Amino acid sequence: MKKPNNNLISFADHLDSQYGIRGTETREKYEEGFESFKLGEMLQELRKEYGMTQEQLAEKCGTTKTYISRIENDASDIRLSTLMRIFREGFGRHLSLNVDI
Repeated sequence: MKKPNNNLISFADHLDSQYGIRGTETREKYEEGFESFKLGEMLQELRKEYGMTQEQLAEKCGTTKTYISRIENDASDIRLSTLMRIFREGFGRHLSLNVDI
């Protein structure tokens, strides 16, 4: 019979130990970066789902392939108005935001 691993910790506890608790500067920087990463992944998945290249999406939205690539690879801050335009003009979808309180 296999012994349970008592050294396992939850992901939340791992984040707390690696980056500090929510509200600390280090943790908030991590969370911001993770949200940016998720946004890039979401954009890339949606683009592929629509069968578009970065260049095709950029052309539909009036931006450049390089800019789309930078968003997808988490190397660029993005303006909300630009992000909304990408979803509206590129995919015919509307972007909605949630705020955690």
